[in-house]
Amino acid sequence: MIKLANDTIDREDIDSLIEWLKTYPRLTKGDLTIQYEKKWSKYLGSQYSVFVNSGSAANLLMLYCLLELSYIKRDDKVVVPTLSWSTDLAPVIQLGLEPVLCDCNLDNLSVDLEHLENIFKKEKPKVLMLVSVLGLVPNMQEIAGLCNKHGVILLEDTCESLGSEHEGKKLGSFGLMSSFSTYFGHHISTIEGGMVCTDDKKIFNVLKSLRSHGWDRDMDSNIASNLRKKYNVDEFNALYTFFYSGFNMRATDLQAYIGLEQLDKIELIAKKRSKNYDMYNELIKNDFWMPIEYNNRYVSNFAYPIIHPKRDEIVRELNKNNIENRPLICGTLSRQPFWVKRYGELTLKNANIVHDFGLYVPNNHQIKVEEIRLISETVNWCTK
Repeated sequence: MIKLANDTIDREDIDSLIEWLKTYPRLTKGDLTIQYEKKWSKYLGSQYSVFVNSGSAANLLMLYCLLELSYIKRDDKVVVPTLSWSTDLAPVIQLGLEPVLCDCNLDNLSVDLEHLENIFKKEKPKVLMLVSVLGLVPNMQEIAGLCNKHGVILLEDTCESLGSEHEGKKLGSFGLMSSFSTYFGHHISTIEGGMVCTDDKKIFNVLKSLRSHGWDRDMDSNIASNLRKKYNVDEFNALYTFFYSGFNMRATDLQAYIGLEQLDKIELIAKKRSKNYDMYNELIKNDFWMPIEYNNRYVSNFAYPIIHPKRDEIVRELNKNNIENRPLICGTLSRQPFWVKRYGELTLKNANIVHDFGLYVPNNHQIKVEEIRLISETVNWCTK
């Protein structure tokens, strides 16, 4: 079986973890979490990072933080790419915001710029939840420019794109906040886990509070002190005082220990995924659709996308050859049951093509050259 994903946590990592466990360390969130967050920030090029229990939780936390800080309010509109994941859209609905779906383009599968600008002009949204699909690099300058022009807050879901770059700047460092996932199968793994990154100190502190119930324990001491003075809370009562209506989204120091070692591998993993992506581009012959290549972008590919009217035939042949495959994310969210039952079906031209004809095939740091050749030959045989 040629797998979509292989575990980045190897035997050496497990052996190291076992030795660490023999020291009987603290396992819940503690000092290692802080070390991991700082190491992540250094890698990404951001000022601050907050370790949470999943990438989906990270998406929810970003939007909720904007609400708590009154950057947005209930019923404000949030643009979500229709080619994305359920938990890019679900928090918008859950938090009482109004979702607006944007079509994808057929170059890099991110938002269609013409449709996005029309939405900005007509709907006057407050937030764009941008998704970089499978590590492909969006048109970041144009998107950031549109957000600045129309006063839209840019959030980045970079869960599939750790290590991808636009003009030497890593994805996840363009918006006000960004989210990442370290679930099994992603670029690196902490078993389960996610990260929110930002350069804004105020947001960083509120994120830390919201992650842990809404108390002030993880906040910078001066900010916590000011909150206690504002609400006349003494040191004893501050232990169980909640300044925000928070969650429990904490991960653990056990996961942070794994994450610290995983970050040592990310450069090699991203390089291998990028090399595999280039090989797929050379070997696959698809006259219907291929991702557009740009010289100023570095693709740390999550899985290789294929769009073709013979998708069903391709899937059958891949399955016959024991090659794992999946729909291209979940196609268009506008045709997912949880959207349709609330808002009705929405026709978005490009995303419908992806929904009907899209899939992706394996790319990971352990896949072999001969396996990429077999996958490519299988696809080419079906599409010739």
